[in-house]
Amino acid sequence: MRTHMLRAAFTLCAVASLAAATGPVSSASTAAETARRAPRPVLVDCLWHPEVRPADFILACGDGNSRLSSLHWKRWDAKAAVGKGINAVNDCKPYCAAGRFHSYAVTVRLDEPRPWKKHPRTQHYTRMTLTYTDGRPSGFPRVVTYPLWD
Repeated sequence: MRTHMLRAAFTLCAVASLAAATGPVSSASTAAETARRAPRPVLVDCLWHPEVRPADFILACGDGNSRLSSLHWKRWDAKAAVGKGINAVNDCKPYCAAGRFHSYAVTVRLDEPRPWKKHPRTQHYTRMTLTYTDGRPSGFPRVVTYPLWD
């Protein structure tokens, strides 16, 4: 009888331990899991394609006279994206078709994600800030902020 009671007590403790170990997940880990599964905001390009961590991006969609290239992203999350690259800008001298492109090192920051009108369940960054780190185009300030299209 005593062996039976010990075996029952051991089984009961094992079941209780197992239930505690596999019980409800804490709200902190649930929030972390939800954030991990949430889609990242996108950067919408000139052809209305969503991009995540693009290597290149055209800023001047009409004529292509300003573009970002060699982009390397350090951060891309629900709040912001930060990377480095080159801004190639046409000097348009004497006019844009005859102008030359000049390259400038930049830090790129994307932020202010909002629902994208084309796909409301998709968040897209709505603002881009370029910080010129080594020279800049004539007449440009060191930091330039652009609204991004929707």
